[in-house]
Amino acid sequence: MTGFSFRAVSARAGAYILLLAGLMQAVLTIDARHAEAPNFSETSLTELTQALLLLLCAVMMGYIRYRYRVLRAISLLMGAFFAMSLIRENDLWLDTYVFDGAWECLVALVALPSLVVTIRTRHDFVDEFAQVSNSLGFGLFAGGFLTTYVFSRLYGRSELWQALMGDHYLRVVKDAAEEITELTGYSLLLFASIELLLMGKALYQARSASNQRSQVPVGASETTAPAATVPSPCSAGSAR
Repeated sequence: MTGFSFRAVSARAGAYILLLAGLMQAVLTIDARHAEAPNFSETSLTELTQALLLLLCAVMMGYIRYRYRVLRAISLLMGAFFAMSLIRENDLWLDTYVFDGAWECLVALVALPSLVVTIRTRHDFVDEFAQVSNSLGFGLFAGGFLTTYVFSRLYGRSELWQALMGDHYLRVVKDAAEEITELTGYSLLLFASIELLLMGKALYQARSASNQRSQVPVGASETTAPAATVPSPCSAGSAR
């Protein structure tokens, strides 16, 4: 079981808080105070940052799987999930510049092989899940998943904002609320990926150290016993 010191976790938590504050300030400055009107379209900073965060998450999962070679089943499934989410976030561009429904085909191409491999290595997946289920990274992942894929969908319903604003309903307010909530969730997923990457690094280092200790140098187990002294006949006669 890997663990991190309180000081290290506190330092990372402070960095995560600063990153979230910086993202929210950038959204306020660039998207909310856009020159013409608030902009939360596909070309907004909020949307572009969401795609960037998902890309970073997918890259980190690939690094865990192929560089550290630990948590391979978990990192494959999570990496595929992040890749599919990234494709879904860019559905407008894919449908416009590739073909209509392109994002659905790409998601299927990512999902099917990943599921097949995960099913074939399901025993490894269960063991790895037990290993990470109590970790900080998994807790952040659960929070990010619920925020992005559950709460933001419910919070961004048009019916809710029409009921709140009545005759003064503005679509841009609803879009801003939903997109900023999604950005918050994606930030949590990024923090989760960072924590899992650090966990993977710790597991990799522990395994390397264990392998080094288990290696016995050639000839180290060979001991040369001193040759037994056989008395010569002459010395035996002189002793008598």
